[in-house]
Amino acid sequence: MPITASEIEILLRESFPDASIIVRGDDGQHFAAEVIDESFRDKNRVQQQRAVYAALKGKMDGSNGELHALALTTKAPE
Repeated sequence: MPITASEIEILLRESFPDASIIVRGDDGQHFAAEVIDESFRDKNRVQQQRAVYAALKGKMDGSNGELHALALTTKAPE
């Protein structure tokens, strides 16, 4: 069953409750997400993106993952 943008946002919000989160995409497999959270301060981009992937709880894992592609923008608030 395809995943929705709102389901992705709910998963992200569990790990980043105070973040600014925008998820775009409507084909059920390809999405773009912007996550701006204070927890990203002093972390490099790889560390930030790993935190986001961990929040997705396996939805992108392997060929059986519900989420095929996620373009990520992550940063700390300005």
